[in-house]
Amino acid sequence: MGNPGASLQATYDMRSAESAIKSAARSGPLQSLTDRELDVRNQPVTVYPHALQRRVKAWVRFGPESIRVDAKLMRSTPLAAGIEFRAGDDRYRCWVWGNAVDMQQHG
Repeated sequence: MGNPGASLQATYDMRSAESAIKSAARSGPLQSLTDRELDVRNQPVTVYPHALQRRVKAWVRFGPESIRVDAKLMRSTPLAAGIEFRAGDDRYRCWVWGNAVDMQQHG
């Protein structure tokens, strides 16, 4: 049946992460790299099908507030990552620099 304590802890962790994202979101809009920074006219963009989307940890910024989130890697360029993350019913998408993303397997 598993460890009910571990399941409960995972629920608390998820709620805490959602609360942190919602708090950061009150600091300002989610920032994303600009078209100029992405340079998609000269840089290839890889779009990952659902089966190849990886779970990652990434640093994002809402206004001046930075926060590390659990996200899905949706697309990439040689220097940037397009990610998606959620907080409750809210879904966020943005582009961040590749070095803001930890590609190790998460959850």
